[in-house]
Amino acid sequence: MGQAVQKAAREGMRVRCAGAGHSHAPLVPTPGLLLDLAALSGVLRVEAEAGEAEIWAGTRIHALGEPLREAGVALRNQGDIDRQSLAGAIATGTHGTGLRLQNLSASVRGLGLVLADGTRVDCDAHQHAELFQAARLSLGALGVVTRVRMAVRPAYRLEEKMWLEDLDQVLERIDDLTSATRHFEFFWTPGHARAACKSLSETTQAPRYPLAGEGKRLAWSDEVLANDRPLKHSEMEYAVPAAQGPACLRALRALVKRDFNALSWPLEYRTLAADEVWLSCAYQRETVTLSVHQGIEEEAEPLFRACEEIFRAHEGRPHWGKVHYLAGPELAGIHPRYEDWWRVRDAADPEGRFLNRHLEQLRPSLSGGPGRR
Repeated sequence: MGQAVQKAAREGMRVRCAGAGHSHAPLVPTPGLLLDLAALSGVLRVEAEAGEAEIWAGTRIHALGEPLREAGVALRNQGDIDRQSLAGAIATGTHGTGLRLQNLSASVRGLGLVLADGTRVDCDAHQHAELFQAARLSLGALGVVTRVRMAVRPAYRLEEKMWLEDLDQVLERIDDLTSATRHFEFFWTPGHARAACKSLSETTQAPRYPLAGEGKRLAWSDEVLANDRPLKHSEMEYAVPAAQGPACLRALRALVKRDFNALSWPLEYRTLAADEVWLSCAYQRETVTLSVHQGIEEEAEPLFRACEEIFRAHEGRPHWGKVHYLAGPELAGIHPRYEDWWRVRDAADPEGRFLNRHLEQLRPSLSGGPGRR
């Protein structure tokens, strides 16, 4: 890996890494060297008593459940899609739902990196601490992540329940719903009065196999948290302060009813605990995430731009792996550690080896910076 990066540097090429291609944002495209990390796959070691696992960065999340479970542990949480590579998921702040549960990046305890000059470095909270803080959610812009040391917890089982409930009633009692179980979320489809609610509760009951359809599963966490999402779509997701979640959803509902009443894709509502990851959408604030979807064959930009105005009016921060239309100066205004992140990034990669066109547009100042071409 180091030799490939060194060769790219000698030839003046940009470098990006491909994960599972799950992001809706153009984070990967490059006219330079594109590295595929799929061969860096598997669990290197598990220290159950320390609550830690070291994992190759290219490992798909769906490939982690069984080997971690055999060692008696599990990821603290994960999203409802498990096709991503681990490095790609932490690079964009991927998350699941849960009032007291943080995103995947917040569970990172250490990283192995190949830097722009081809050297290898290990970083954590004690060694190369600022590099670690920036690399926990890196957008793939600090170097090639080769290994990830993750915090894990004892393996656990979840019981899933689903029901339909009037949307206004859900919003009125949202605090009770989100605090009643380990995980809660709901989907609202335009034109419908009721929302599809889902809760997951930790249980000591034995798994039930074969797994039933969604809404009836009881099994190990990785078997219940993941869902099959075969329909291709584009997506915008913003994170807003938790107290503003219901009002933001109501504003989105009014917008869709007024201007986009043909929309047939659901809006999704989830919770996310605060963390200290510099570029996290939940940095130092309890958070609600709201997602808007559109079929891949449909024109999404008018819908997404209109929704983005509402998200921004509610102090929203966009998900890094999904569609948004903000440039660097706007992002610097909503992420308190944004300029710190870029300072560390530019020090680690002064020639901008790991940037692409999209990332250049995310600079806090578009007037210049290392590596601009």
